[in-house]
Amino acid sequence: MLARLSDAEREFIGTHWPLFARPDQLPPPGDWTVWLVMGGRGAGKTRTGAEWVRACVLGLPHAGGPVAGRIALVGETLHDVREVMIEGVSGLIGVHAEAERPRWSPSLRRLEWSNGALAQAFSSEDPDALRGPQFDAAWADEVAKWKHADATFDMLQFGLRLGTRPRQVVTTTPRAVPLMRRLIKAPDTVVTHSRTIDNAGFLAKGFLSAVVRQYEGTRLGRQELDGELIEERADALWSRAQLEAIRITGRPAMTRIVVAIDPPASSNRTSDACGLIAAGLDGEGRAIVLEDATVRGVRPEIWAARAVALYHALSADRLVAEVNQGGDMVSSVIAQVDARVPVAVVRATRGKWVRAEPVAALYAQGRVRHAGHFADLEDEMCDFGLDGLSGGRSPDRLDALVWAITALMLTGAEPKVRNL
Repeated sequence: MLARLSDAEREFIGTHWPLFARPDQLPPPGDWTVWLVMGGRGAGKTRTGAEWVRACVLGLPHAGGPVAGRIALVGETLHDVREVMIEGVSGLIGVHAEAERPRWSPSLRRLEWSNGALAQAFSSEDPDALRGPQFDAAWADEVAKWKHADATFDMLQFGLRLGTRPRQVVTTTPRAVPLMRRLIKAPDTVVTHSRTIDNAGFLAKGFLSAVVRQYEGTRLGRQELDGELIEERADALWSRAQLEAIRITGRPAMTRIVVAIDPPASSNRTSDACGLIAAGLDGEGRAIVLEDATVRGVRPEIWAARAVALYHALSADRLVAEVNQGGDMVSSVIAQVDARVPVAVVRATRGKWVRAEPVAALYAQGRVRHAGHFADLEDEMCDFGLDGLSGGRSPDRLDALVWAITALMLTGAEPKVRNL
């Protein structure tokens, strides 16, 4: 079919962005001011920003807003603006059809279209350069790397004063810097996410097989490949670096295994999760975290069945269940699933932080290991502070972890030999 088309028809198809774009690469609906595109390396963020600017300048329907005539292009350095945002493979010059392609004047740092639209290049190294010019649209690239991030972004906002609805797209691989947190929390920001693997069709297979395999699931991989903002609070009992250092591959022989349960107060979809964590002791007396099977918003018989299934799958010694929330119901619902499973009930008499401190000390001593990547559990651990909350919620996975490690290492129980 393509062979029968004229050169002009093929060029039209090749530059018709909605035909190729993923949903996350098209402007979101709504009356937003900032479209924050958070994505992994090679996820197509540059193409997303360039195509949005092109659509705004040419008045294309998929711009999702008014026509723009004055645009600010802001990068970490002027070199980055030129090499990536303008002249790059997915930059502004490359995404245009030949007849509509803008003219780049490096000495003036200006990109000019035949319809009179004008884009100016700016750098985060010189925030004051944004004093004076005014715009009706802006594209800010890799803001998480900017030298003077807040000052540059603030100066840009003062310049966005033309047109009926000034807008800006921000494309970046996220990092936990103040500007990123500020943008995410702003009420007029809409956030979209993209992963490296989402753009696999345009990436070298060797890159995917080598890089993704090596970093998938790690803190760095979640940030650089999955485009996640990985937070860490200063008063947390655990740090990301600490957890990366204790990670192991494979599972050694276990002398004892427990499955810990932190039941929720209800089974509503918005209720706390039922924390389910399996851990064991290896031959050197170290605790090994084996599984995170936590579930949310399910009935008691469902989480009980999941806990019992995990118990049998790992040939565990017992279930350890907190009964503060459910009392006798916890043991009863487990017995309904399998009455032969031994259950050790525990009751919390101290606050979450106080209960977690001895377990955190075992981690600091190198006496606990994680057999794999447990992203949700580790997020709770690294955001768990003195208030006993993680991410503003009860840390159900962490609660179950604390009960599991406590049962294995802080109660003096005699081990029985088990092999996984």
